[in-house]
Amino acid sequence: MNQSYTYNPQVWFSATVVLFMLALGTQAWRHRNVPGAIPFAIACLFGSLWAAGSVLEYAAIASPLKLAWFKTQIIFQLPATVAVTCFVFEYAWPGRWLTRRNLLILSLPLLLAIGFSLTNESHHLMWTSFEFSKSVLPTLGPAGIFFLSFGFGLGLVNLAVFIWLFSRFPQLRWPVAIMAFGQIATRVLYFLELAKVFDTNMPLDILGIAFTFLMYIIALFGFKLFDPIPLAMQIVMQKSHDGMLVLDAKEKLVNLNPAALQMLGCSKKTCLGKPIDVLLPQHKDIIQNLMSTGTKQAEIQLQKGDQERYYQLEVSSIKDWHEVDLGNLLLLRDVTAQKNAQAQIIEQQRALATMRERWRLSRDLHDNMAQVIAFVSVQGQAVRQLLNQGDLSAADTHLARLVETAREADVDVRESILGLRVTLEEHGFYPALEQYLLQYQKNYAIHTELIKPDSVQECRLDPLVSAQLLAILQEALTNIRKHANARHVEVKFETEPDWIYITVRDDGLGFKTDASNATSGEHIGLRVMRERAEEIGSTLSLHSEPGQGTQVIVRVPLKIGRTNG
Repeated sequence: MNQSYTYNPQVWFSATVVLFMLALGTQAWRHRNVPGAIPFAIACLFGSLWAAGSVLEYAAIASPLKLAWFKTQIIFQLPATVAVTCFVFEYAWPGRWLTRRNLLILSLPLLLAIGFSLTNESHHLMWTSFEFSKSVLPTLGPAGIFFLSFGFGLGLVNLAVFIWLFSRFPQLRWPVAIMAFGQIATRVLYFLELAKVFDTNMPLDILGIAFTFLMYIIALFGFKLFDPIPLAMQIVMQKSHDGMLVLDAKEKLVNLNPAALQMLGCSKKTCLGKPIDVLLPQHKDIIQNLMSTGTKQAEIQLQKGDQERYYQLEVSSIKDWHEVDLGNLLLLRDVTAQKNAQAQIIEQQRALATMRERWRLSRDLHDNMAQVIAFVSVQGQAVRQLLNQGDLSAADTHLARLVETAREADVDVRESILGLRVTLEEHGFYPALEQYLLQYQKNYAIHTELIKPDSVQECRLDPLVSAQLLAILQEALTNIRKHANARHVEVKFETEPDWIYITVRDDGLGFKTDASNATSGEHIGLRVMRERAEEIGSTLSLHSEPGQGTQVIVRVPLKIGRTNG
């Protein structure tokens, strides 16, 4: 054996490639669950055997032994090339291109090449002759030219796939370009060796395969293409029902998922490369505000056919490991169903609140009318007795009380009817209050003023809260009409971070707010108002002085008031 092989410095390069390919194949095998990893590991195995054959070819002394190892390399050379093509197919479109039929088509030339190589001495179709130097230099026969063309043809197929990936997937352009460069460099070096362009002590075919797989290392592991997490994220993006749009640093669309295509109503070809303000012109101010202020969410509407859809828009910045902004990710979540469901619930709550308030008003009206009728009955009997007795003065006094009671009853009935008419079903809280104040001013000639800043309008109120607040304000205005002898009423809204304040102020007579007046009519109304306020977690306070009017302040917590109602 010592006479068959000798030490040659050139073997170190091929031996290093053997170790390099084995390590790379082992690493790929660890990720064998990732599409393309198994064909890549097989390619590394055949590549390492190819390089090992080169080691033994350069170390062999006798020409027949060199020729034997040369043929051994050919047996592993074409399978390595086919395995690389299988990797490219599986990487480009997992489960779609590397089918059993295509695998069979690629395997048939391998069997033929092995057969022609082993039987070349009988037909010389693979190689017609050999030159022996530090390595074997063959002259190709017809079969050899065919299989060489087949290998170069696989390279062209790989390049075609890489070009397809480069054009379809912008995020893969760098790794695809690197792998394509490795493919081209390998073919060039192999062709130079076959053409004997220049003499070198280094095996150019082994140098080519080493360079190719070095490019694969940079592409696959440098860009983490064998990492299952990015692949899983890509699958999530494709399968997600939420629209995902990826923008570059210039706010141009570089990628989007199928859900986003449906939401935008355009094709991928027409969308890619366009600025986001062109794709969503009606919402460009909202998007710019989200990007510049760092706000996380906003709600937008998009037209889909003749139907309007509601979407929750979220913007997240994309940064590299140096915290440099690379672009933004826009997430569109369809919330139309939730919006419709919330609107339906709010309408039901509003209807329930209105029904409850109408029931309460009707009950109060019934109780008041019963008292009035009983009073009229008693007073009527008293007037009749006084008339029979001829006491006209006393009878007139009782009749005056009856007239005043009838007038008050008429006003109370009209006010109750007004309260029943002004509902929340169609108007909502603020429009209903405005309508009530206008009718109040018209009926009682008391000037009303509503002060409501824009910040209050944004604080939407739950229907049950709205119904109780409207009733409290109506009760306060009723007390002013009955007892204050006022000419002007001001209803003022103010907000704080956690509260909304409603102040009802009049310029009427006022009164002393002490315990001695606890039985007065206005204090009965005040008790009812406080009970309503407690039902919605609010507080009510009253401030009044004789001759200085009265003000009622209702404080509503926004944790109750700030809802979708």
